[in-house]
Amino acid sequence: MDFIERAPRNLFFTGKGGVGKTSVACATAVALAERGRRVLLVSTDPASNLDEVLETKLGSLPVPIAGVSGLFALNIDPEAAAHAYRERMVGPYRGVLPDAAVRSIEEQLSGACTVEIAAFDEFSKLLGDASATRDFDHVVFDTAPTGHTLRLLELPAAWTGFLETNVGGTSCLGPLAGLKAQQALYDASRAALVDSSRTALVLVSRAEQSALREAERTRRELSALGITRLELFINGIFRAQSECDAVAMAMQRRGEDALAAMPQGLRDLSRTELPLLPFGLVGMTALRMLFGPRNADTALAIDASIAMAAVVLPPLAELIPKLEEGGRGVIMTMGKGGVGKTSVAVSIAVELARRGHKVHLTTTDPAAHVAEAIGQAVDGVRVSRIDPVAETRAYADEVMRAAGANLDAAGRALLEEDLRSPCTEEIAVFRAFARVVDGGEHGFVVIDTAPTGHTLLLLDAAESYHREVLRTSGSAPEEVRRLLPRLRDPSFTKILLVTLPEATPVHEAAALQRDLLRAEIRPFAWVVNQSLVPLSVTDLVLARRRVNEVRFHAEVRELASRVALVPWSNPKALVRLDLVATSSTRGQLEVNAAAG
Repeated sequence: MDFIERAPRNLFFTGKGGVGKTSVACATAVALAERGRRVLLVSTDPASNLDEVLETKLGSLPVPIAGVSGLFALNIDPEAAAHAYRERMVGPYRGVLPDAAVRSIEEQLSGACTVEIAAFDEFSKLLGDASATRDFDHVVFDTAPTGHTLRLLELPAAWTGFLETNVGGTSCLGPLAGLKAQQALYDASRAALVDSSRTALVLVSRAEQSALREAERTRRELSALGITRLELFINGIFRAQSECDAVAMAMQRRGEDALAAMPQGLRDLSRTELPLLPFGLVGMTALRMLFGPRNADTALAIDASIAMAAVVLPPLAELIPKLEEGGRGVIMTMGKGGVGKTSVAVSIAVELARRGHKVHLTTTDPAAHVAEAIGQAVDGVRVSRIDPVAETRAYADEVMRAAGANLDAAGRALLEEDLRSPCTEEIAVFRAFARVVDGGEHGFVVIDTAPTGHTLLLLDAAESYHREVLRTSGSAPEEVRRLLPRLRDPSFTKILLVTLPEATPVHEAAALQRDLLRAEIRPFAWVVNQSLVPLSVTDLVLARRRVNEVRFHAEVRELASRVALVPWSNPKALVRLDLVATSSTRGQLEVNAAAG
């Protein structure tokens, strides 16, 4: 494969959630290693699924992957990195400063800012410190979905700029002396990112309009960061084997239409196309098939051993009366990127509005497309998004008005300097999230969340702030003080875990459910989205995928207190993403839509 032969030392795989970044990154790492190269595969996703795909338990240090000589892998664990970072910052003061002072520093370093900078430090070492990866010919980064990754790639410049202009010597992360020591590392990371002889960014997409639009936005933003070596992978291209299968033909047309409308910026990139396979890409045998020869008969023999057990899941419409109880509150869709959280959130918002409720539909996803998904205005639905740039500006203005009013010029300068820290954005976005949740007191708020890793960091922030509020009388706004109790109240907040009927999305949602339960937040229901099981398909690839789904329906049934199912559909053929419609009404809606 041409791409493998010309791969530079550093490779980043990024794209919209669910497009197959991890599969493509893993298959690339395997292919490089099997050409005799020594390869380190790294996940920067807080909700990494490398362990499952590689069938190997990973940690924060390189672990050899069985069956592939020369391949090692690790996960950057933000919490573990934050713990190590805190110890590095606080350790020198233990036994030197009074215990109360040490505890104060520890509390200062307990927030989301520390988690971000600690994970960023680990990332920077692998990219900017040649000695840390000198045993490897290639470092392959499997990144989190786009919004989180763009933030990560912007940080070398953001922190370098902050350190260069800061003259006060302080930050929300404590004394800058410790951060200054990292400046050379951040500079080296930035240099590596923009050096096309050392680094390539691979935009992974599906042949879907939303994924390609996000890839184009990412291309523009990466270009603005000075990253010039970009490549494009179109993953999961499907071609029907027979015109007699209506579902297969609809799926093929959707892909063809999306590729025909692909933005020119993406067309200009070097492109690699990969087919939709009839099985999940878990384990070395499956990963080798992505780039190499595929033995369909073998795949069929494996899949055919699974019986089509009759696990009947109710439609999404059956959840609506329960969601509607109380006439107010917050409904949040969560799950892995690309599982259809936005579509489900939009459908529920529209259905609640149809039933006469006022609904605020919003998103915490930095790569949000909720407004695009809903399209034209809907009576009763107000659409917004949490804009990190606008929220940061508003928060900084508020702090300057409140805290800076009684300061002298030097004090105001120091405060302004502190607010230029990249951490300010984390605080501003968190406060905006608390404000949105507060709106559930007066009607329905439907929140389409970012992919799992980003959402976990947001919930971690909620817990950190809650501890801080309990510890001090504080001046936190009321909506911040009440955020965690509201999220824990099942009559106020109803969380829907959305998944596809595939291994990785189901297991990531299961892990998210465990994390939520540890935070005393109980999910309301699961939604199995885009299922082929209720449909009649004859295409061999789709028929095999349909058989594979059955085990995951049963697994979700075991995990969830409530479940709803949404059949596969082509969103462009439906009116207003009407996933709540029953099968019979959906058919009529499609007829109406076709009639214009």
